[in-house]
Amino acid sequence: MGKNYILFLLVTLLFAFQRKEKSTDFTGVEIEEVYTDSLSIRAIELTNNKLFFAANKGIYGFVDLANDEVTTNVQKYENSLPEFRSVGHTSNNLFMMSIANPALLYKIDKSGKPMLVYEEHDTIVFYDAMRFWNEMEGIAIGDHMNGCLSIIISRDGGHSWNKVSCSDLPDSAEGEGAFAASNTNISLIHDHTWIATTSGRIYYSPNKGINWEVFLTPIVNEKSTQGIYSIDFYNEKIGIAIGGDYTSPEDQHANKAITLDGGRNWQLIADNMEPNYKSCVQFVPNSGGRGLVAVGFTGISYSGDQGRSWKQLSEESLYTIRFVNDTLAYAAGRGRILKLRFY
Repeated sequence: MGKNYILFLLVTLLFAFQRKEKSTDFTGVEIEEVYTDSLSIRAIELTNNKLFFAANKGIYGFVDLANDEVTTNVQKYENSLPEFRSVGHTSNNLFMMSIANPALLYKIDKSGKPMLVYEEHDTIVFYDAMRFWNEMEGIAIGDHMNGCLSIIISRDGGHSWNKVSCSDLPDSAEGEGAFAASNTNISLIHDHTWIATTSGRIYYSPNKGINWEVFLTPIVNEKSTQGIYSIDFYNEKIGIAIGGDYTSPEDQHANKAITLDGGRNWQLIADNMEPNYKSCVQFVPNSGGRGLVAVGFTGISYSGDQGRSWKQLSEESLYTIRFVNDTLAYAAGRGRILKLRFY
């Protein structure tokens, strides 16, 4: 009786795991418009049952996921309107960062009023993406300056930020940086950090930005408009990188690769096949690392077999996407935010 019970328990657990890590085969997507305005929206983040977004013209705001109601605000800096392309969050605070000079990083607490917590002035300063490991520690990354990537880190909940010295980072080539296209140049799993660059390289830290090493990918990167535009990791081993060349968006050569060993080695997938240039890729939740959705101004593509084959679900032009669950996502692009229901 004891052995039979143990066998029954093991079988039950196996089926429960299979139900959780299910293989979803999407055949289409329903698209609902949530918000429209004359904006370029490249930075979105899900937090506390809201979609936080920031855009150009100093605009930032929220979509209430319960009813899709939208609220917006404007953040000015002196006499200018910053262009925001990076957002992040902890449980109690939101963050948004602008591109170009000056780089401006604002923290929004429960009072709702943005507070400038970091600024950097330089003619070549340009930050691209931001993420938080936990409630206290966050990272933002930017283009090459003085021999290395620009990386700033907070260890106090985003109240203060310090730039990492080039002596503590791998050397980078002149012009290496990241594409500020979707706020997905950084992927975090626990203490692990992966940063994808325009040079088709992966910067990896196992300990929240203390130590770094660099891995090469086969993603095309011969021109300044080529490289990795987006990266996502499903767990500590399985990761996906995608991009290409936005000036040659129909090119499907060497623009997507996968790793199964935590980023050390990468293999091209679906080379010279769908999809073409994409600015954002995300794993489908609870798909066992098999489900992938990639978006760009070239449309929405889906893979259910870890990127070996893809199908285009829509020609809808988008910049970035985040999943709420394994069938519902929100996405943003030029002038709008959309709700996507995959089926």
